[in-house]
Amino acid sequence: MTRIALLGTGLLGSGFADGLLARGGTDLTVWNRTPSKAAVFAVRGARVAVSAADAVKDAEFVHLVLLDDATVDATIRACQPGLATGAIVIDHTTNSPAGTAIRARELEAAGVSYLHAPVFMSPAAARNAQGTMMVAGSAALFERARAHLTPMTGALWYLGERPDLAAAMKLFGNAMILMTSAGLADVFHMADSLGVPRADAFGLFDRFKVEPGMIVRGTKIVEENYTATFTLETARKDLRLMLDAAADQPVPLLSALAERMDAVIAAGNGGLDMAVLAKRGV
Repeated sequence: MTRIALLGTGLLGSGFADGLLARGGTDLTVWNRTPSKAAVFAVRGARVAVSAADAVKDAEFVHLVLLDDATVDATIRACQPGLATGAIVIDHTTNSPAGTAIRARELEAAGVSYLHAPVFMSPAAARNAQGTMMVAGSAALFERARAHLTPMTGALWYLGERPDLAAAMKLFGNAMILMTSAGLADVFHMADSLGVPRADAFGLFDRFKVEPGMIVRGTKIVEENYTATFTLETARKDLRLMLDAAADQPVPLLSALAERMDAVIAAGNGGLDMAVLAKRGV
């Protein structure tokens, strides 16, 4: 039995936990800052830890599925004294490249084994081992973790030893996802103005040749289903990282999208799916 600690049982973390438990062969401990979000896994066979430090005791692999750089740093500080010798910390959080580089350097100096492994996965994809997981960090650590990570994803992509490269690639991908979703929102608002049913407007893209998956939220918008698989608040956090990463380079669409997101969040929609950008009347 592989001893695993999973810290963070939000949407994505819960998908990972479900998948690990369903596939078996693991002794899983879960922890979340909101205990009730972790407690549900007790009846499914996981141990629920009372603290991050308690969660990582004896774990061979420690998975972090958290919100942002600050949460990752705080959680690592909390659990670091309890890490087992040889344990590998695998961080799936969407972090800033700069923060990831600093974290990797400081943890290496402290003797902590750390890999950054952000994903392009929905909660369902994490549950069913689909989608893509990118990994950056020590090649030796990756080889130790490869057999453990492979069953968790549809595609495992090792990017090399530059510690911030997976963080950069994650932002590149999410930038396209955000901009495509925001562009679709504009399309549907134009359709409303012109009296074209949204379903008909969306039908254009059956003929309009785009890469698979680029308009994944169109169905949610047509169905007016804003149940979150990627909350607007989390998308806004990712967008802040993109703007920070762009520094002095012009990113007018992302800047405009940030203003739009802020307005929609201020209206009380931050916990809904990012597709809420296209909600009528918002």
